[in-house]
Amino acid sequence: MAISTTINGKTVSLTSDPDTPLLWAIRDDLKLTGTKFGCGMAECGACTIFVDGVPQRSCVTPIESIEGAEITTIEAIDSKEAKAIQQAWQELEVAQCGYCQSGQIMSATGLLMENPKPTNEDIDDAMSGNVCRCATYVRIRQAIHRASEIMEG
Repeated sequence: MAISTTINGKTVSLTSDPDTPLLWAIRDDLKLTGTKFGCGMAECGACTIFVDGVPQRSCVTPIESIEGAEITTIEAIDSKEAKAIQQAWQELEVAQCGYCQSGQIMSATGLLMENPKPTNEDIDDAMSGNVCRCATYVRIRQAIHRASEIMEG
């Protein structure tokens, strides 16, 4: 059974087993490798993508659950919030090893889409599901505040 969905603006038909995690369809079938495999249990956030505009962990999302959904990966994120986050990330040199960064950027963008002026507590709550093995949490928080400023103009 083929599952039809839209990934980064293109309609695709996924023919893997319906229980296949979306992460593997994105990485292996579609060759979009920006989304990372971390823990495989939705606990580290490295695999974060948007499903219908909402951050979601692709490692535990079976492809059968995304029929007709609109999926956005780090390769195609292009909102004003995403651009501000990417600019702030570069200005503050947030990334160290970089492995978690695509998931961090997706979650941070999702936060700013819901709340363009988050407090430290809002940021900590929204980002608590994203683990950074380099522990750049302070710079991530600063970058989200900076992105908020960038969006204000």
